Amino acid sequence: MTQSIDTSKRKQFGNRFLKNDDDVFKHNAWDNVEWNEAQEIQALSQVCAHVKTKMPSEKAADLEDNADEYWNKFYSVHQEKFFKNRCWLFTEFPEITSLKNEKPSFILEVGCGVGNSVFPILAHCVDSNVHVYCCDFSSNAIQILKENSEYNDKHCTAFVCDITSDEWNPPFALESLDVILLVFVLSAVQPEKLKHVVGQFYKYLKPGGMVLFRDYGRYDMAQLRFKEGRCISENYYSRGDGTLVHFFTQDDVQQLFLGAGFEQVQNMVDRRMQVNRGKQLKMYRVWIQCKYKKPIL
Repeated sequence: MTQSIDTSKRKQFGNRFLKNDDDVFKHNAWDNVEWNEAQEIQALSQVCAHVKTKMPSEKAADLEDNADEYWNKFYSVHQEKFFKNRCWLFTEFPEITSLKNEKPSFILEVGCGVGNSVFPILAHCVDSNVHVYCCDFSSNAIQILKENSEYNDKHCTAFVCDITSDEWNPPFALESLDVILLVFVLSAVQPEKLKHVVGQFYKYLKPGGMVLFRDYGRYDMAQLRFKEGRCISENYYSRGDGTLVHFFTQDDVQQLFLGAGFEQVQNMVDRRMQVNRGKQLKMYRVWIQCKYKKPIL
């Protein structure tokens, strides 16, 4: 039986601060760690070096044209074991919790993968009038999600969708969604197609509906670790498995959503130092977290 999730035990990001450098290896992570000038210069130097050693345009075109095949291979290999369930959603995005009322409410998660956000949401909203729509580019991911014992088509509708296509054919109407959840998904979209994709979100949200966004930020550890020949264009890369990733700034996200007509509710950088205490390693993560609202006209 599906159990409800106790969100009171999960603290919001940004609550552990490193005040003394001698304490760095006492915990696994520290929040809001500011970079010094030397780190900024080094990161910029690495990214500039990436651009100078871009992959051949023919190879980049193949990766983009066959992106669904690479994601299908990813899920064929990893199944449901690669990502952990995102139980932090409810503290960072309490808008999801607020949907638990008598009025029917509708959530769309884009880039749902195998359900690492979907199933915590379904468990949290059990016995409510919340219906979760979820889509992914990968047909393998959707198949794995539907085969999960927690999948219930009474409360969830999963479907395959290429969100970059000119027209969508979703199982919901225009202006019918209360929340659109975007967790590490727009980073996988070709940068030149993002404007169209965000415009589609606007069409399907209700007036007053919210977009909840969390994704990779510029100079994240994952970006700085890329080797020569993996860069497609500035801040846009191919991983070793052929999947694609783009790294955002706050301004990037702001321009996308304000340009589509949204109102900005939140736009923040989550800078975190993750620590491997066994190896005495420091790893710097950078994520962008935003909330955008469709205005009520």
